[in-house]
Amino acid sequence: MTLAACGGEDTSTEAGATPSATASAAADATTPAPAATSAPAAAAGASDKELCEAAKKAGDEVKQSILSAVQAGKEPSAKEILSEMESSLGAVTANAGDSEVAAALKKFQAENAKAAAASDPEAAGEAPAYEKAAADATAACKKVGVNY
Repeated sequence: MTLAACGGEDTSTEAGATPSATASAAADATTPAPAATSAPAAAAGASDKELCEAAKKAGDEVKQSILSAVQAGKEPSAKEILSEMESSLGAVTANAGDSEVAAALKKFQAENAKAAAASDPEAAGEAPAYEKAAADATAACKKVGVNY
C-alpha cells in the first residue's frame, strides 16, 4: 500500500507495503490503533489550495502516527492505517464543495474506507482503484500548487 497521495513516495515492494514493510492485515487485533490526528476540518467554502494543504497536513500526521507507533514497537495494521487516513480525510472534506480537488479527495477518502473494510485491507490498499484515487488526489492538488 502506498501513501503516495499523502506526500510520500511509493517505496513498497511486493514483500511489504507499510513503512516498516511487514505490517499485515492479520495484525494482532489487540494492537492499539495509532492516535487520531488533529487535522482541522476545512472550513465551508475553503479554496482548493486550502483543502489540499489540509489534506497534506492530515497525511503527514497519519505518517507521523505510524512512525511513532512503529518506533514504540506497535506496528499498526493496514486496517488501522487505512481507517486513520479515511477519518483524517473525512475531517478535511466534511464541508468541501464539488470542485475537482474536493471530488478527488472525497474519492480517495472513500477508497480508504473501502480498503479498511475489506477482508484483506493490505491488498485492497494496493488495488488499482485505490492507487488511481491516490494518484488523482495528488494530481488535483498539484494543479493548485500543493505537493500532496
